[in-house]
Amino acid sequence: MAIQIKPQDQCRWDAAALGEVMVRLDPGDVRIRTARTFRVWEGGGEYNVMRGLRRCFGLRTTVVTSIVDNEIGRLLEDLMLQGGVDLSHIAWVPFDGIGGAARVGLNFTERGFGIRGAVGCSDRARSAASQLKPGDVDWKRLFHDEGVRWFHCGGIFAALSASTADITIEAMQAARDAGTVVSYDLNFRPSLWKSQGGTARAMEVNRRIASLVDVMIGNEEDFTAALGFQVPGMDEHISKLDPANFKKMIAEVCRMYPNFQAVATTLRNAKTATLNDWGAVLWTGGQFHEAPLRENLEIYDRVGGGDSFASGLIYGFLAGKSAQEAVNYGAAHGALAMTTPGDTTMASLKEVESAMKGKGARVVR
Repeated sequence: MAIQIKPQDQCRWDAAALGEVMVRLDPGDVRIRTARTFRVWEGGGEYNVMRGLRRCFGLRTTVVTSIVDNEIGRLLEDLMLQGGVDLSHIAWVPFDGIGGAARVGLNFTERGFGIRGAVGCSDRARSAASQLKPGDVDWKRLFHDEGVRWFHCGGIFAALSASTADITIEAMQAARDAGTVVSYDLNFRPSLWKSQGGTARAMEVNRRIASLVDVMIGNEEDFTAALGFQVPGMDEHISKLDPANFKKMIAEVCRMYPNFQAVATTLRNAKTATLNDWGAVLWTGGQFHEAPLRENLEIYDRVGGGDSFASGLIYGFLAGKSAQEAVNYGAAHGALAMTTPGDTTMASLKEVESAMKGKGARVVR
């Protein structure tokens, strides 16, 4: 059965997301610990999906978040304006002079190379977005007055505080009441849940959220750590690239959550930080669909690859493509996003469709 999506002419927005947007500081070819200069980007798991849908796929997207009104916040705004995502649902918070009450989150990320893996170091405590709580957002305005075809959130935002988990649930309930499709990327991050009660709390929160989700996204580790699924024969020695293991898990997941209309994952075997096997699997309508495996994909910056997979997948559904095409769009877009720096995509729809057709990397003149 196909996912029922509102017609485009009935909604102002093709997609909307709830999440935190941070300033990413990139040390380039050196380490965070040895850097003297940093390049600045914007990024955030949920926002990255909206930016991909806007910049690569040309859809109308908006983001619900909160930002401190100071020079750093306005820098973040300037970066986001370049991404084209609508900013009319941002809650601007007054600056107290030192960032004691609220601040803009910072994310230091080094790319990694060869045997040295990528490293992320967040500095985001007391961020404005992490303090969002139920009642802060006018969901009626967004979902009913303006109209949204697809709503997206993720486990990174839900992990920031008790209140962000609660507002995630509030937003999803409002979206479902309005007939909006709800997607969620589990995106389990142990470092974020550490101060929130660890894996046990992550499972408690994500199980509540999962009951409100139409399209669930996550890898095998996410489903195990965030939802507590254990499939016989699956352990740390089994390659995450084995689709058979994922299919076993999905059978268990869908029995527990019959509300899921689709479940998707990227399948990655990280041989080195710069050389990965990359694939994807989608379950929907009772059938599995696999994107062609890209062996030895060369990685420039892996951060944001999963978000770009999600945006390509969502584009496929919103554009009325087949399930096979949807997972192919996601896998190709995610692969291309990892060939450029920063969290967000620099790919075009034409490039994505060329990659889907298996065209090579000859010079385009």
